[in-house]
Amino acid sequence: MAKKESSFINMVITLFVITAVASLALGGVYNITKEPIRLAQIAKAEKAIKEVIPAFDELKSFKIMPENGKDSLIFNQGLKDGKMVGIAVETYSYEGYDPTQIKIMVGFLPDGKIINTAVVQQKETPGLGTKMASEKFKAQFRDKDPKQYTLKVVKDGGNVDAITAATISSRAFCDAVQRAYTTFEKAEGGNK
Repeated sequence: MAKKESSFINMVITLFVITAVASLALGGVYNITKEPIRLAQIAKAEKAIKEVIPAFDELKSFKIMPENGKDSLIFNQGLKDGKMVGIAVETYSYEGYDPTQIKIMVGFLPDGKIINTAVVQQKETPGLGTKMASEKFKAQFRDKDPKQYTLKVVKDGGNVDAITAATISSRAFCDAVQRAYTTFEKAEGGNK
């Protein structure tokens, strides 16, 4: 059998075919996984809302652009028998150690007191910054009134004890909670 001689044209055609097949495969995988990923994100947000505000039978959602942010915050008003029981605000910070946006759900009572917090998305350093989702860290925000409780780490003159060796992640968490509270107050307690 005769060996076919390699030429520049043969190499270009072969490379083009390989690239086209890989692109089609990648596009197919993206289309297959796009919807399940979207549904998983919705489920995660719904779980976080239920974690941070009291039981509700109706949920009204809207977006508000914060004064000090790049993206809108999502406000979720929880109503029980027509009366507002809490507002879950999906907030964010770009100030973490990892450049990926940190997303946090913060629950407020109608008077502005923090009910609870839940981490929705973060890619901080495992074993350090990831401790922002720990009960010990999140408990510092529970049942606090941001009018009297400064949402900054102690090192910056606030009331929040930073996670050991993860001050940057702690600051990012505080930044996100403060953004939610400031926007909440400006929106008159979420009564858009």
